[in-house]
Amino acid sequence: MVNLIGTYECKADAKGRLMMPVAFKKQLSPVLQDGFVLKRAVFQSCLELYPMAEWNLLMQKINKLNRFKKKNNDFIRKFTAGVKVVEIDAAGRLLIPKDLVGFAGITKDLVLSSAVNILEIWDKDQYEKAIDDAAVDFADLAEEVMGFDDEIEHD
Repeated sequence: MVNLIGTYECKADAKGRLMMPVAFKKQLSPVLQDGFVLKRAVFQSCLELYPMAEWNLLMQKINKLNRFKKKNNDFIRKFTAGVKVVEIDAAGRLLIPKDLVGFAGITKDLVLSSAVNILEIWDKDQYEKAIDDAAVDFADLAEEVMGFDDEIEHD
């Protein structure tokens, strides 16, 4: 499992290519040759870049869903909509397909942000807005998600 760290700004060229920040390229070096999956995010208008091994783990979970339940089929269809296999080329560039550029509202200025084992790719303005919107409720969210009951562990 890759644990990615960092948030970096970069630019996309007219063809939708972005230069992968050196820090991410180094962190991803063990998995660069395996390729990546690029997809629409579920909750935000950004893209998610999965190292192939991480994607395969996720697909193992999804493959366990009962396909004879309509909800499960609908979820799989929506979750995998627009999924693309992509590579980081020898020059360190990643080509974002046009349909995904449109989904994420990507212009020239981008933000690449680590989300534990994947990278999120944002249009810079949308990223700033998402961070500002989340800041208001972040303390409550942090308490709800990470504020476990105070339990003292005994050996």
